[in-house]
This record gives sequence, structure tokens and C-alpha cells, in this order.
Amino acid sequence: MESREAWWQLIDEARARVAGAGVDEIAGAATRLLAERGVGQIVAAQRELWSLMAESYRSPLWAAAYLINGGCSDDGFDYFRGWLILQGREVFERAVAAPDTLAQLPAVQAAARHREELDGEEALGIAWRAHLAATGEELPPGSFSVRFPELDQAWNFDFDDLGEMRRRLPRLTALYAGEEREAAV
Repeated sequence: MESREAWWQLIDEARARVAGAGVDEIAGAATRLLAERGVGQIVAAQRELWSLMAESYRSPLWAAAYLINGGCSDDGFDYFRGWLILQGREVFERAVAAPDTLAQLPAVQAAARHREELDGEEALGIAWRAHLAATGEELPPGSFSVRFPELDQAWNFDFDDLGEMRRRLPRLTALYAGEEREAAV
């Protein structure tokens, strides 16, 4: 089975096991499920996770994360993408292709109402923790590498510029930077 397909099946199964739970619980369930598989599958999962991280390393998505989380550092963007990956394949692919669609997600709408950040840091360690649980050892050095693409310079603007954000991400800007934030600016 292709490793991308296996990754998404793992996430779907983890989400089903802890239905209604938060992202830390989903990451924990995925770790436990992955630890039951062979070491080769664990290493393949690590490579796939970081392939998805590279695929989602895009300026428009970073702008969306900035709006959603009220700012977004390098690490914060990693954790946001971890959260996004734990939402499953359909949500991930749609958000990478068109980040403004995140405004339609109930989880994003709830986070906006409660002023909560969307952070899935635990997702980044799924394979590492699974390998440790399965073998008692860390992942072997060189078991994966990641190479992030260059960011889109057309999105190289101040993400605090609400006019530009409204033009590029209208639904998310309306959700996160409505009248209340405009009055503060």
C-alpha cells in the first residue's frame, strides 16, 4: 500500500477511535496504532508526515494560520499544520489548495468564538513516539529528511494589513478580524 494512503488511513482510524476528542488525543491514538505496526511502516509514516509538512509549507496557508492564531511564528506554523493534518485528508487537501475554506470548518468557527489557537504540536511526534514505544529506541538518524519549498513572494506582505488579508482571505478575515479588531487597528 502506498505510504500516503496508509498515513491517511492511520489518521482516519485514530479519529474514529477517539471521536469527538481533541487533537492531542487523536495524535495519541495515531501513535498507539502506529506502534502496533512494523518498524518499516513507522519510518514510512515519519517520511509521509514530513512530506505533508513540506507540501503545506505555503504562504497563503501561513497567512490563514496567522489570522486564526492571532500571529504565527515558524514553530507556530509547524504546529498549525500538525493540527491541519490531524483533521484528515479532505480538510488538509482543501485547505492547502484554498486556505480561505478553513472558515467553513466548525472547529475553526469555534476557535474564533472562543479565541483559541489551533495547535497540533503532538502530531509532529507521532512516528517518533510510535518508534520509541515499539522498539525502545528513537528513530534512526537519517530515516527521513524534509526540504521545504520557497515561499510565494506574492504573499510577502505584512499579515497585519487587514485590507490585504480581506482581499486575499475574505472569509477568514471576516471571521477573525471583524469590526472588533478593525476598531482596535
